[in-house]
Amino acid sequence: MLVAAFTWGDLWRLGLAVFLLAVGLSLAYVFVRLGETVRRLSSLVQGIERELIPVIAKVGGSVDRVNGQLDKVDQITDSAVDAVESVDTAVRAVSMAITRPVEKLSGFAAGVTYGAADFKARHDWRGAVQAGKEAARRREEELAEELRDAERSGPG
Repeated sequence: MLVAAFTWGDLWRLGLAVFLLAVGLSLAYVFVRLGETVRRLSSLVQGIERELIPVIAKVGGSVDRVNGQLDKVDQITDSAVDAVESVDTAVRAVSMAITRPVEKLSGFAAGVTYGAADFKARHDWRGAVQAGKEAARRREEELAEELRDAERSGPG
């Protein structure tokens, strides 16, 4: 019979060998699982690329169409602003054309009224004419001031 001498050093080496074998097998298992995870991750990234690129292209096309529509809206608002400015210019022109004759007509009416009242009271033709002219001038100035105030205060 063969008797083998087994020492504490041999036991220590055997334990170390078993430990290293277990670590090696564990690392091999971890690397296999890690490889599988990397394969799945790679497949996921490829799928995302395949699905996401057409979506990005569609979004880009939609953004281009929206920008085109916004350009059209910008042109419409510019046209509306131009139209409003044209109407404002026309209204101002008509207002200026009407304002002076209205002032003169209002002054004339006030002058006739005051002149007639003065002639009736004093029976002086020159005095009545002078009173009428003075009343007409005051009425034209009052009306011009009222129109300036109305223009400054604006609509409403």
